[in-house]
Amino acid sequence: MTSKNGYKVEKARIGDVPQIHKLINSFALKGLMLARPLSQLYENLRDFFVVRKGKKIVGCAALHVIWSDLAEIKSVAVDEELQKQGIGAELIQHCLDEAQSLGLKTVFCLTYRPDFFGKQGLHEINKEELPTKIWTECYHCPKYPDCDETAMKIQIQK
Repeated sequence: MTSKNGYKVEKARIGDVPQIHKLINSFALKGLMLARPLSQLYENLRDFFVVRKGKKIVGCAALHVIWSDLAEIKSVAVDEELQKQGIGAELIQHCLDEAQSLGLKTVFCLTYRPDFFGKQGLHEINKEELPTKIWTECYHCPKYPDCDETAMKIQIQK
């Protein structure tokens, strides 16, 4: 599907992983998001949407199902030269649309950019509202247990 800004949002393919890795970790090096190892990206490839400009991946986002009624939006990144053009919003919308099509009730994120996610309809919550199950991945984070991300969520309308 081609977005309003002319970029096509599609499911990621195996050959996209090195570029997704480079994009995400370029922001992680600046402390703007958490790094993702290649192995984790390959294991979770089916969660990812990407936006391409020619052969280059210029945006990505993942919807990771946690439980029967809960999913997380993660690894949202857009090439710095193409930010503020609606690419990130399109990626989030694709994640929310997929959550709805799967029958999920709630989608959350942990983010350093609450203003951006707020514009996409998510609202800030206390981290303690999230089920314990979501913290299994956090155990491997270098910031654990002192998470400084903002928790946000949205209820999916049916």
